[in-house]
Amino acid sequence: MNKKLHILFLCGWYPSKELPTNGDFIERHAKAVNLIHKVSILHIISSQKVPNSIIEETHNNNFHTYIGYVKQTNNPILKFIRFFKMYLKILKKIDSFDLVHLNILYPFGVFALHQKIVKRKPFVISEHWTGYHFPQAEKISFFEKSISKSISKRASFSCPVSSHLESSMLNLGLKGNYLPIPNVVDTQLFKPLHEKEKKFTIVHVSSLKNEHKNISGILKAAKIVETEIPNCTWNFIGGKEDPFTEEMIQLGLNATYINFIDHLTQEELTPYLQNAAVFVLFSNYENLPCVILESFACGIPVISTNVGGISEYFPENFGAFVPKNNSEELAATIKEIHDNPINKPEEMHRYAVENFSNETIAKQFSAIYYKALKITH
Repeated sequence: MNKKLHILFLCGWYPSKELPTNGDFIERHAKAVNLIHKVSILHIISSQKVPNSIIEETHNNNFHTYIGYVKQTNNPILKFIRFFKMYLKILKKIDSFDLVHLNILYPFGVFALHQKIVKRKPFVISEHWTGYHFPQAEKISFFEKSISKSISKRASFSCPVSSHLESSMLNLGLKGNYLPIPNVVDTQLFKPLHEKEKKFTIVHVSSLKNEHKNISGILKAAKIVETEIPNCTWNFIGGKEDPFTEEMIQLGLNATYINFIDHLTQEELTPYLQNAAVFVLFSNYENLPCVILESFACGIPVISTNVGGISEYFPENFGAFVPKNNSEELAATIKEIHDNPINKPEEMHRYAVENFSNETIAKQFSAIYYKALKITH
């Protein structure tokens, strides 16, 4: 029988009262691992709302969360001191663990190094950051790059969410033992509907940050589609309309059919994906967006730009790729799927289960943990 381990998830990003959606994909990885092992979460974040440092704890069977809130400061040295003190304070609350699972290499990798050097605890890395891709990577300081190299080479395994991200990290000199593991999807929640709405609805889910997600480009396509597919409904989920109101007026878009919906929980999001005709992502850069995988799990075809690691997990007949910044091509592809629907919900859901389900991802991480600990299982 495989040994049940205690894994410390050391998280640079994680949902908190300060940033409720930050690193929610890391939380999903942790909950997947928790199917097999005991998991303790350690996350620290600055806050203007706390006069002194506080720790928020939650305990749910073998899933324990410790979030430390430290007083915000613009002094980087003082910030590090406060974070390190909080890290040591939280560690005293956590039972002995077998291995550190570092999420986001820098800066929390410094704590993983501390565990490796002082406590002889091995660590593995999960990486999601788009900042390692060119040209964003040019903004990384010499200091950060040097520290990151030291952390990376001491990890037992580095597990970026795509091979594309692995290549970008290697190009920066972040050497390591790489084994990509994708994001996870709750395939019991995200699943096809037998009966869905008849109207043609297009869904986009993201932070709605224009520089990243190119919402302006989607709106231009929406104007073209307006004449091609009457009464076509758009749902933009993840933010407010305000930054795009003026743009919509200038485009002359019929706002009746365009809905902006603020952030939703996974449970709230599910019916929007299930009832969609197509999911659209028009990003300028990406790694491996969870929502594309969730769309597949719901049996919904996807139109996306071919950026980051998306193509690594995008079967040819599950949708289509369009060029970046080509709104006309996006509109034409939407019309093509409208006229020739892709209808293979069982195949798409099965693909999601086999590649991204909680059980699949938990087994992949488990195998890596055992190797790092040199445990034969």
